[in-house]
Amino acid sequence: MNIVQSDPNLNIIFKRQVDKSEIPICNILGVEIAAINMDWLLKYLKKYVKNSKGNLLAGDYICVSNVHTTITSYENEVYCKIQNGGLMAIPDGGPLSSIGRKRGHQQMERTTGPSLMEELFKISVECGYRHYFYGSTEETLNKLYQMLEKNYPGIQIAGMYSPPFRQMTEKEDAAIIKLINDANPDFVWVGLGAPKQEKWMAEHQGKIKGLMIGVGAGFDYFAGNIKRAPEWMQKNNLEWFYRLIQEPKRLLRRYLHTNCKFIWLAVIRGK
Repeated sequence: MNIVQSDPNLNIIFKRQVDKSEIPICNILGVEIAAINMDWLLKYLKKYVKNSKGNLLAGDYICVSNVHTTITSYENEVYCKIQNGGLMAIPDGGPLSSIGRKRGHQQMERTTGPSLMEELFKISVECGYRHYFYGSTEETLNKLYQMLEKNYPGIQIAGMYSPPFRQMTEKEDAAIIKLINDANPDFVWVGLGAPKQEKWMAEHQGKIKGLMIGVGAGFDYFAGNIKRAPEWMQKNNLEWFYRLIQEPKRLLRRYLHTNCKFIWLAVIRGK
């Protein structure tokens, strides 16, 4: 049985159809965070996803980056290459955009995965976008489907797939790639959690005929499994605290490590 393994060198040949240099970036701890805001991102996606020549972003991926993924990248060279190897890494974490503005990127604002999903869902019928959801559990995907149908009438859900919680064989992986591509999606939302989802997207760069976006807990938000923080907490970079209250056992140790290290390295030392 052949098992699909990660390529530690990420020697993936992928010819991008757009010029990545037009995306402004702010280097934070070695990660090239896109110095953008939601309006900029939506205009960019509208320009290239339904282009007259097709989806010019197909096969590429977007990382939704926060303090945790940035510190993980700083500590792990391969993961840093993954963060920088996609189309862009957007500033999901408020501290990233705050540092970006201090470093001269005045237009840089927090651009979260769930907020991006919501904005794209709102315009999906008008733009004819097709969505595929890869990750989470069958139960969550079923709830997600029902909630999207209810809240965004006419939205095109190209497909959903809950992968097994184990490494897949090459044959299984090839079958999933075919399943996704046959559905002809514009966006492939990947909800495996970091760093697994970013690794999966990097391994499938150039193989998936849609733009992959890793959104972590985004599936759970839209399925109604968990609630997002109130808007005032989101605007004041306190959504991490709201999530900590919801999942203290899972997140406390992570936040203690990553937040403290981020403050020391990025805020105090300016890396």
